[in-house]
Amino acid sequence: MRKQIVAGNWKMNNDYVDSELLISKLLEHHHHSTTDVIVAPPFTNILAVTNSLKGSSIAVAAQNMHYAESGAFTGEVSASMLTSVGVHTVILGHSERRAYFNETDALLAKKVDTALAHDMRVIFCFGEELADRKAGNENEVVASQIKNALFHLPASAWSQIVLAYEPVWAIGTGETATPDQAQDMHAFIRKTLADQYSSALADEVSILYGGSVKSANAKEIFSKPDVDGGLIGGAALDAEHFSAIVNSF
Repeated sequence: MRKQIVAGNWKMNNDYVDSELLISKLLEHHHHSTTDVIVAPPFTNILAVTNSLKGSSIAVAAQNMHYAESGAFTGEVSASMLTSVGVHTVILGHSERRAYFNETDALLAKKVDTALAHDMRVIFCFGEELADRKAGNENEVVASQIKNALFHLPASAWSQIVLAYEPVWAIGTGETATPDQAQDMHAFIRKTLADQYSSALADEVSILYGGSVKSANAKEIFSKPDVDGGLIGGAALDAEHFSAIVNSF
């Protein structure tokens, strides 16, 4: 049975004090035991947040990771650095990494391989731009991003992969794909996996929706049969709103 997952990507927000305060507020809320809850703080606070969440049901993810094991890569963080402080999940391929830091499918494939080699869970992001959606090319764009970065993997690796569909035009814009649009794309993604691997594998992979999810719209989006949760941006910075999203199933 697929996991229900709600992951909060804090992006470049929250200093040490803000992070500790947000975590303390999150821990005051009851979260459904059937939902995996994840937070992704900035690297500067990842150890503090991990320590604060020890013994809780909330996991910690990194927002990014380098593909190399070590070396002269100033400002980067390796998989072993993350796992050494108890972080075993990483977000890869976020649209902001693709857009602002020129991350390509080929680069992301290398990052995915490194994460899996360290037994990390990967939340892999992808999605179309507004121009792609207007041109009716969204399916081709999404299929290409998945195939180029992930279809070299053996079927056994997919137990460690979570997919996160992010229509770029709906990230931080206030625009949201309708629940039916989200369902249509998620169903297409699942069929793409089934065609490459098997229906059984496709049915086991959790696919999250990311793009201006709020407590007001989460329940309707999450009610769709192929939507298994959300990758949350701005709303993840508010404990009450994030917890309401977690409990929207």
